[in-house]
Amino acid sequence: GKRMSYIPTPEEALEILKKYNTKDFHIQHAQTVSKVLGHFAREHDPGREDFWKTVGILHDIDFELYPEEHCVKAPEILREHDIDEEVIHAVVSHGYGICSQVEPVHYMEKVLYAVDELTGLIGAVVLMRPTGMSDMTAKSVMKKFKTPSFAAGCSREVITRGAEMLGMDVSELVTKTLEAMKS
Repeated sequence: GKRMSYIPTPEEALEILKKYNTKDFHIQHAQTVSKVLGHFAREHDPGREDFWKTVGILHDIDFELYPEEHCVKAPEILREHDIDEEVIHAVVSHGYGICSQVEPVHYMEKVLYAVDELTGLIGAVVLMRPTGMSDMTAKSVMKKFKTPSFAAGCSREVITRGAEMLGMDVSELVTKTLEAMKS
């Protein structure tokens, strides 16, 4: 018979991720998003921090091998590992309107949708600063956010839509995400 589906721990999720992702950049991104989700979970869903972190680790599992089928291959891969449908829904929903028709419903899914692109933008700002992240402010991120040519691949539209889903303005989302990344 079929094994029961389960929600892996963040550590188990990382092992699974590494079967499909070898590039440091992708593994680091997964860990950053996981950390940010864990930080938001402490405030919004205490007790389920590991679940949020696991989703963060797994959200781009198919991206390195199947960039053209992002969010399409992920459910197949995750089901092969008997991973719970709640995790799969969350993973697929972060591509809403981009590569998936699955809408973020759970608060965590909205956070994932919003911070996925934003952590990339913040990461790009960090690289430009001699002091890195330590003394970085939301104001300096917002300045770059408003410069379309800077890190042009990070969709401002998605970040803005994500902030709206969460009932925040972008600068509030930036402040919270920056806090999470610094912690």
